[in-house]
Parts: sequence; C-alpha cells; structure tokens
Amino acid sequence: MLRLPPFDFHTPGSLAEVLEIVAGEGPETRVVAGGTDLWPNMKRRHQRAERVVSLMAIPELAGIHAHNGELALGSTTTLEDTVRTRVVAERFPALARAVASISSPPLRNMGTIGGNICVDTRCTYYNQTEEWRRSIDYCMKEKGTICWVAPSSPRCWAHTASDSAPVLCALGARVEMKSKQGERIIPLTDFYRDDGIEYLDKAANEVVTRILIPDESDSTHCRSSFWKLRRRGSIDFAVLSVAAAVWTDDGDRVTDARIYLGAVGSRPLPVTGLAECLEGKVLDEETVSEAAALARKTATPMDNTDFQAQWRGVMAARYTEAALGEIAGLEPRALPPPHLL
Repeated sequence: MLRLPPFDFHTPGSLAEVLEIVAGEGPETRVVAGGTDLWPNMKRRHQRAERVVSLMAIPELAGIHAHNGELALGSTTTLEDTVRTRVVAERFPALARAVASISSPPLRNMGTIGGNICVDTRCTYYNQTEEWRRSIDYCMKEKGTICWVAPSSPRCWAHTASDSAPVLCALGARVEMKSKQGERIIPLTDFYRDDGIEYLDKAANEVVTRILIPDESDSTHCRSSFWKLRRRGSIDFAVLSVAAAVWTDDGDRVTDARIYLGAVGSRPLPVTGLAECLEGKVLDEETVSEAAALARKTATPMDNTDFQAQWRGVMAARYTEAALGEIAGLEPRALPPPHLL
C-alpha cells in the first residue's frame, strides 16, 4: 500500500485565511480541493508538501450561479454537481459531456471543476511508482535532467490530462484567481503554458476561485461537441479529446468556430486556420473534412501515453470529423467514443 508522507493539514473556513497561509514564508505549501490528483501524486512522491491547505470548508468557492452575464462555476464545485446542474446540461451540453466522462462516479463525487482544470500533466515515464522511476533515472519533470520521451529535447513533453479544459477553452471561458495582492481574471487559453512542468500561468500564492463562461457560448448561440478517446469506456485518462464550438448566422453559415485538442500536447491545442476553412460556409462533409485535416496538422502526439503516437494523430482527424459532424447533424463517420457506448 502506498502511504501519504507526513505533512501539516489545514482546514480554514474563509478564503482570506487561505490566502494568508499560502502567502507566508516557510514550508512548501499546496492547496487541495477533492484531492483526486494531489493525494495519489503525493503517495507516489511525484509532488511534495510540508503543508496542505484544504479549500472544501469555504462556502464562497462552491456552487454554480449567474454572474454579470456569465455562468460562474465555483472552483470547489464537484464534478458530479457540475454534470447534474440543469443549467450546465442545458446551456453547455459539451461541457456536461466532458465532465461526465472523467474517471468514475466515486471520483466525480470527490473531484472538483477547479481541480480538473489544474490537474497535473501526465507521461508514461512520470506516472509510475517511485521505485520504477528511480530504476531508470528520474526524468526532468521530477529530479532528472532528461525527457525520456524526447531525450534530445530541452523541455518536458508531458501532456495535458484535463477533460474539461479543451471544452472550456473552446467556449471562451475565463478563470478567476485571487491572492493577497488582489484578483486576476484571464482567458482560460492563457492559463495554460506549452510546458509539461510549468504548465499553468498561476503563482504559488494564487488560488483559483471561479471559472466564468460567457452567455454567448451557450446552446442558444453556439453548438458544441466533445469526443474522447481512451482504451476503456470509463476511468481511463484520455489519449485524445476533441472539443468543438461553432457559431452560425440565420442562414446556417459559420461565423466563428473553435476546436481544441486535449491529451496531444502539454496544453489544450487550438486548431489553427479554421477562419479561412469554415467561416462563411455551411458545415457539410467537405468543410468538415477540411477542418479535420487542419486538426491532424495541429496534433503533435508523442510516445508518452497509451496507443501509438502516429495512430493518435490519425484519430485526431477522425474525432474532429465526428465532433463537427455531430454539430452539423451529419451521419457519423467514426465509431462513438467509448464513453458514449
């Protein structure tokens, strides 16, 4: 049995208390919500902390409500509550589908939406036991100096593991963070860095408090879809995910389109060139195929997770076709992803 290392555990009742603790000098401090990512990582000694601060006793961080023309998701709202909240399912169905695909029911009842957008990047050479990692020498994401996926590379190629992040990026969501120095709200697309180690634009003394989704991205203005590839129909992390959002005019011609790929890079990857490919056109088999080809060019999967990297790249095109085809109401050209079977 893997055991947690010793640490001091704090359960403050207010956000002000949390910000005071994380701003202080002294032992290494981490904040935790549901703990479905942090606790296993600490057990395997991927992450370390001398002091852990829980956010779960702070009422203002939980719940889903309207806020200045946006839908605000409190960072400690559980994944299961996110899925079951009617306004999310009706207004942002792709987000509800993505969150419902995460892990298993027990973990969705523990994990939080804020924790999911911050979930650690993953890699075959990193997500192993301490003894396994030590036996081949540590990679640069931990104590080593080499990336075992790309030994000649100066950077870490661990891939993003969040299922909610690609959808939220496609919907134009923003993330709110607070510290003793004040509040910062940035687009979620700017929250992620293309680096497997320093993958978040978040300071150690900042706490994610809310995720804000604009009204113009809801189902009355936008059609969205999420497709996920993994070996099993549940529990497993994605080896590829595709989130698509499309806005159209009264003539059903595309006015805006965004596609983000998950699990093929260190951040959710935006498919570039969609404006020239889709805007002003009706979604049909030809335009969907053209967009899928752009997704294949964008995808840069590496040999750092399940399945062969080249095959995952091919599936990026196939799953983009499936996501856009679903939005357009076309006959499916690919098998449904496992979580829809």
